[in-house]
Amino acid sequence: MVQLTSIFSSLARTISFKNERKVSILDVAGGSGKEAADSMAKEARKNGMLLTSSGFINSNRSSNDNVMVSAYSKKGQKGPNQDRLVVWQEFGCQEDMTFCGIFDGHGSWGHIVAKQVKKLMPSLLLCNWQQTLVACQCAPLKKPPEEVIDDGGECQRQFEVWKESYLRTCSAVDYRLSQLPGIDSFYSGSTALTVVKQGDEIYVANIGDSRAVLATTCDDGCLVATQLTVDLKPNQPQESKRIEESRGRIFSSRDEPGVYRVWMPNEGPGLAISRAFGDYYMKEFGLISDPELTHRTISSKDEFLIVATDGVWDVMSNQEAVDIVTASASKRCPESAAKRLVESAVCAWKCKRPGFAMDDISAICLFFHS
Repeated sequence: MVQLTSIFSSLARTISFKNERKVSILDVAGGSGKEAADSMAKEARKNGMLLTSSGFINSNRSSNDNVMVSAYSKKGQKGPNQDRLVVWQEFGCQEDMTFCGIFDGHGSWGHIVAKQVKKLMPSLLLCNWQQTLVACQCAPLKKPPEEVIDDGGECQRQFEVWKESYLRTCSAVDYRLSQLPGIDSFYSGSTALTVVKQGDEIYVANIGDSRAVLATTCDDGCLVATQLTVDLKPNQPQESKRIEESRGRIFSSRDEPGVYRVWMPNEGPGLAISRAFGDYYMKEFGLISDPELTHRTISSKDEFLIVATDGVWDVMSNQEAVDIVTASASKRCPESAAKRLVESAVCAWKCKRPGFAMDDISAICLFFHS
């Protein structure tokens, strides 16, 4: 198998964090590294380690990273299913790494945009991660970000590597998306919520309003939910400031009370999220595709992670979702956990939101100690 590190060694030593990000992105995206990453993806699919539709993957090749991932998606009542998902075990031929991603398209081309983002993101992230690793060896250690609390420097450095890799990748994906022929992503786009599990560390990158929820065992033995991401809506304080400084407007219409959207200064349409790929008509007014990255070290008490689109969270609390997945695991059928969660959300839509067209619903359940 071709190793990406050797491919990038000569190129990456010439790149520093001070360079313009777009230049290094295009070098990576158009070089042999992207082809090698795509080749890895094809081989992973061939070996049953890459999943892009409903199903599950159980990897027990390494005693250090015995994980199981369950995924499921169901079309709503608004047209074609605009949700897409991907799971890649042994990400980049690393036995201790898993990549999970869930993408929620919107607009008339949303299903195509989400599909392209799903296709582009894993390979580009793998490219940029390898390149940043080499570049970081010669770069001075930065000040620890608020998300990382660690007495040593290694955790801090790893976070920097993934943060820089994600920033480069997401900028590259948004640029590549705008250049693809036959896709109108000017008024269509997609959210993205991705997770990289590297050994006992997880890095969560969020663009939009999908959500990651962790299930942890408390002292009484019950599993409790901890939300790892923030739903990036226009009315969130950190989002509204940027939008208003960019001349975007934020308000909810009479037809949708409580649903805040970002609007252009003089005309519509409005957008109910503050970060997304595509949607280029709104990029001038505060919409961005930069991810919000968080990190957590998995402990022996952390059992599983749920990654799901807003079709789940619109009708279900974090704890309800954890309880449903726990019930599947307790019946020794964790491979059906994502399906059971999605089907429970379908029932909740019928009970809690009668008269509303059900949204597309997708979920990924990553079990740490299978």
